[in-house]
Amino acid sequence: MTAISMAHAGKPDIKHPDRWFATTNRLRTEGTDHLLAAAEATGVSHFVAQGYASWNGIRAGGWVKTEQDPLDLLEGTAAHVGLKALSRVEDVVLEAGGVVLRYGAFYGPGAIDDQVELVRKRQYPLVGRATGYSSWVHLDDAASATVLAVEQKARGVFDIVDDEPAPASEWLPHLAACAGAKQPIRIPVWLVRLPASDQAVVMMTEGRGFSNAKAKRELGRRLRHPSWRQGFKEELK
Repeated sequence: MTAISMAHAGKPDIKHPDRWFATTNRLRTEGTDHLLAAAEATGVSHFVAQGYASWNGIRAGGWVKTEQDPLDLLEGTAAHVGLKALSRVEDVVLEAGGVVLRYGAFYGPGAIDDQVELVRKRQYPLVGRATGYSSWVHLDDAASATVLAVEQKARGVFDIVDDEPAPASEWLPHLAACAGAKQPIRIPVWLVRLPASDQAVVMMTEGRGFSNAKAKRELGRRLRHPSWRQGFKEELK
């Protein structure tokens, strides 16, 4: 469950994600506590929780991270509250013997309509050199990985992403081309910090993507959409 729809949270506020995600953060923390308590009370033996793994790997070393690497909680920024809430979900679910599926950025039917609209309006710019990496996953592949985790009663953390983590300088222009839009404009980092947030700057310039090797190895995961390159084309044709 989330509360980030227009009806509950209003227009997306990328400069103040702590406010925009306030109710969702309660659902993720207090809501998870209630569900875990209910599971224990009713003898449920397996618990699956949603995590996040797109651009938020620790900003040190290589550009692609595994489940062994720490997540970046962006301490000192407005995004920290939400990222800390996700980290807490992982802690309590793992302590209960469950599994956390860290999904990459979703795309698929309806999942990126808002982003495509911004791209077509040329309101989704490349920031600086746009070297920050992100990981994507098609909704079908996210769903099939979830089924595998449930059927196998998997435990631990798994990054549920496609085969090709990539920098914004590659995936955003490709998304624009697939959408039949003009190429994104490029703006300097200092200019983005005014209307946007540190999170947007980090994602675009320093973000770290994720590897799906563990999910393939331990869950036997196979991808219908191994790369966003072909996936965006199929989605927007």
